[in-house]
Amino acid sequence: MNKTAQIKKNHQFIVFRKLVIVSVLIGFLSAFLGISLKKITEYYEEIFFHEVTVHPVFFVVFPVFGLSVIYFLRQYLFKKKENKGIKEVFESTTSGSKNLPSYKIPSHFINGLLTVIFGGSTGIEVSTVVATATIGSVAQQKENVFRKYKTELICAGVAAGITALFSSPVAGILFAVEVISRKVTRAFIITNVIAVSIAFGLLSILKEEPLFTVSITTWHLKAIPYFILLGILAGINSVYLTRCVLFFKSQFGKIQTHYYKILLGSVILSVSLFVFPQLYGEGYHAIKMIFGSSGELPLTITLALTLTGILILKPIVTSVTLASGGDGGVFAPSLFIGGFLGLLLSSVLNTFFNTQVIPVNFMIIGMAAVLSASIHAPFTAIFLVCGLTNDYTLFLPILAVCLISKYTAKMIYPYTVYTYSPSLIK
Repeated sequence: MNKTAQIKKNHQFIVFRKLVIVSVLIGFLSAFLGISLKKITEYYEEIFFHEVTVHPVFFVVFPVFGLSVIYFLRQYLFKKKENKGIKEVFESTTSGSKNLPSYKIPSHFINGLLTVIFGGSTGIEVSTVVATATIGSVAQQKENVFRKYKTELICAGVAAGITALFSSPVAGILFAVEVISRKVTRAFIITNVIAVSIAFGLLSILKEEPLFTVSITTWHLKAIPYFILLGILAGINSVYLTRCVLFFKSQFGKIQTHYYKILLGSVILSVSLFVFPQLYGEGYHAIKMIFGSSGELPLTITLALTLTGILILKPIVTSVTLASGGDGGVFAPSLFIGGFLGLLLSSVLNTFFNTQVIPVNFMIIGMAAVLSASIHAPFTAIFLVCGLTNDYTLFLPILAVCLISKYTAKMIYPYTVYTYSPSLIK
């Protein structure tokens, strides 16, 4: 009996040791991929955005060129295999036989990069999530002993990728729990904690700075009613974003010739970008510019119309980008919409009601609130946005507003773009 117990104990130790090793490997590769994609995208997006501001003709050229290149890559390099985004990850974790094929790594890396730098109004987050999930999926196929830890290893890759993008290990793990796994096992804790630790360690070695440099001083109790209003508005805006994505995917899906999709999508995208250059790519450049001015912008008619136009058009151009073949998701658009929603609300409150609220606070809380409502993952949104700014001063109001926005959105429309039935989309 003792001998059997000892053999079992030795086997468990061997499995544990292998899980640790593979988690380190997944964490490093996923973080390296995430950091590389982020750096390359930032570099070329800045160059291309400068070009369109100097030569507006590129507002027309870039979208059609980028979407066309992505189409031809899918057709000839990736053998007509379509990218379905995070839904592919769900399908893999819920199926014992369906795995994420290795071509998903270069496919999402390249297509996500091309989409954003050529003006597609989305972000690289979902491309990173699927590519890093594939790293975990490929790793679990290498040894039979890993097969039963398939979900845990996929989540380890995803968690490390999110950590690399947003400098928040907690957000990485919470996203893996709230969105992908929906359950926590002992193997999940081991693999994911190791993976995000490696990812965060790599960030520290490379001295990665937070995405947004912003000064947050304090927040006031008198702003609570306005925070509640922001949460409700964020929930409504997130539903608008979700419904736009589903609607345009459905409508574009009826177009048989793919190049007609590209042309139609490019026209809508080009006109929108020409009118509102802030919609170009991820849109983080616009948020950084406002943070640079501390959000203290007097509410003129021009500014009010600009902010309103951006909030109306952003979900549309994001949806069109994805429906016409671009690679991405609702992560960056949610942050962008939330930032501009917070700015508009704070400007209205200060101009017409003399509330003296702090615009930067509303922008940051708005970013977390719309993301929370869009993906139904409030705790991911909280730590992700705090990681973006490397500041936890607003933790409590962000927590409250994220919960309000999520449940507001669920009351209006119970689905996200991830949970809506694919059979109803196509």
